Amino acid sequence: MAKRKLSPRGAALIKTFESCQKRNGTVFTPYVCPAGVPTIGWGHTNHHGRPFDKNARWTQQDCDDVFAEDMAGFEEQVNSLVKVPLKQHQFDALVSFVYNVGVGNLRSSTLLRKLNGGDVQGAALEFHRWNRSGGKVVAGLVRWGARGGVL
Repeated sequence: MAKRKLSPRGAALIKTFESCQKRNGTVFTPYVCPAGVPTIGWGHTNHHGRPFDKNARWTQQDCDDVFAEDMAGFEEQVNSLVKVPLKQHQFDALVSFVYNVGVGNLRSSTLLRKLNGGDVQGAALEFHRWNRSGGKVVAGLVRWGARGGVL
């Protein structure tokens, strides 16, 4: 099966949920996300990829470059776990899922089991279960899950 890549449409959708925001006027600085995790740029954390500290100052180009680096890693993870052919929008949804909840959660999920078992509709219904961050319901994840994760 050919290795898939995140589409420009998928990247744009992820960015609408992440909303890279300037801090301190012209640069991007770290902030704490709803889960209590230090974050910078398009939702980048120290859990993967380029590390940063509380004094980081990134340009828009830094944010965009790190987003592309992060997505390449998540593409690889989704490609390795999914054993059935996917449509582009399905692949994009799974990359977004892994970006938000981590590869371990996808690996052990009912969503992946159903998808790999050929139950696409059942897999899509699993997305609504992933609406919390740090134990709290997050509006963006509710909105995302209500769309069936775009599956």
